[in-house]
Formats: sequence, C-alpha cells, structure tokens
Amino acid sequence: MKMELGPIEKCISDVIHEDVVNKVKEKMHDEQIFYELAELFKVFGDSTRIKILWALDEAEMCVCDIASLLSMSQSAISHQLRVLRQANLVKNRKEGKVVYYSLSDEHVKLIFNQGLAHVNE
Repeated sequence: MKMELGPIEKCISDVIHEDVVNKVKEKMHDEQIFYELAELFKVFGDSTRIKILWALDEAEMCVCDIASLLSMSQSAISHQLRVLRQANLVKNRKEGKVVYYSLSDEHVKLIFNQGLAHVNE
C-alpha cells in the first residue's frame, strides 16, 4: 500500500521568532560536544553491547562468564568490551588472573535504564 504524502510545510521568512532562536543559540554547546554525544550513542547502537551493558548492570562479570551468558566467543566479547571501555561505559579490575568488568558509573545505568523505559512505553 503506497502512502500519499502532502506537501512539505515551509516557512515564508528565514526567522519568525528571532528572540527564541537567539536564546537557544546562546545555550548551544560547541560542535565537539555534539560530535562526542553522537559517538556515545553509536556505541549503544549494537545489540550485543546492549546485552553486555544489561548483564553488567546486574552483576560484575568476567569475559568467560559474559561469553557463556551470551553464547558467544570470548574473543567477540573482548572486542565489544574494548569498544565499551573506550567509550568509558565499562571499567575493569583485576583479581589474580581474572579481569572483572562492571559499569563505569551511575550515569551509564541512568542512560541504559532511561532508554529501556522509553522502549517499554
């Protein structure tokens, strides 16, 4: 079934509410901040990484345990953990020969849980 779209609405002038535009422009972040935020959200764009974040929200885990949980190779999990570490979403600690991973901080839990709440609405 083909959907018929109406004409695209256009403004007649360049700026209708100059005061609003200027107010928002004053608060606008530098381009670099928006770029870094977009890069952060890209990391959330992979379902394997999302599963890892969910698991680490439940408990601190090592690569072997995460691999077993997700039925994936340790190599594949290590790769995804490297991406998550580079984005400062997870941290690790070594205990003997075992490296344990956990979420970096409460911000990661908040971002994840807000996204999950939005999807479940």
